[in-house]
Amino acid sequence: MEAEKHTVSYTSVNSYVSLNRLSPDTKYVWIAFHGMGHLSRYFLKYFEGLDPKSHYLLAPQAPSKYYLDAQFKHVGASWLTREDTAREMDNILYYLDALMADVSFPPEAQRIIFGYSQGVSIALRWVVKRTVRCDHLILYAGGIPEELLPSEVAHLREQTRIRILVGDRDEYISPERWEKEKEKIKNLFEGKAEVDVFEGKHEIKKEIINTLL
Repeated sequence: MEAEKHTVSYTSVNSYVSLNRLSPDTKYVWIAFHGMGHLSRYFLKYFEGLDPKSHYLLAPQAPSKYYLDAQFKHVGASWLTREDTAREMDNILYYLDALMADVSFPPEAQRIIFGYSQGVSIALRWVVKRTVRCDHLILYAGGIPEELLPSEVAHLREQTRIRILVGDRDEYISPERWEKEKEKIKNLFEGKAEVDVFEGKHEIKKEIINTLL
């Protein structure tokens, strides 16, 4: 007899981390999605060079935590795997709904959605599935999800500055994969995305973060 798979629904609690304070001086609100193996509280250290009076940052936390080393000392987290991807993305969306309801943003502040590595796919899926509007969409060293359609990002092409960054020696993006990614970027954003190739590997650089806006 084969094993049967079942599902149950339950309430879960997850954290998120903020950097700086919301105030009348806040000009930019960032929602920054970390990559695989990161924790949100450490990920925000890359943004500490931004003016704390002008920039307020939120870093959602990927739900699936695991040990990164054999000594069980260092903990990282992952957003998704290929197992139950659609259902797990729905769970992440419910979490992001709750996160957004928990914060009151200054209406005049510009909104920046930032995704790094695995966080690129989460940021884009969230933007699509919740029709999220933002002033800047920054996709850093990650892949475009295969299932997204140009019609689903029409609201971004109208009013959002879209920037895509990748290192010229990124060990996870071979020349063949980069050609496929460029084709996906072209088809999805219809020429509205700015693509910047920087000198470096699969890494997030403070000096790049500090000059994005």
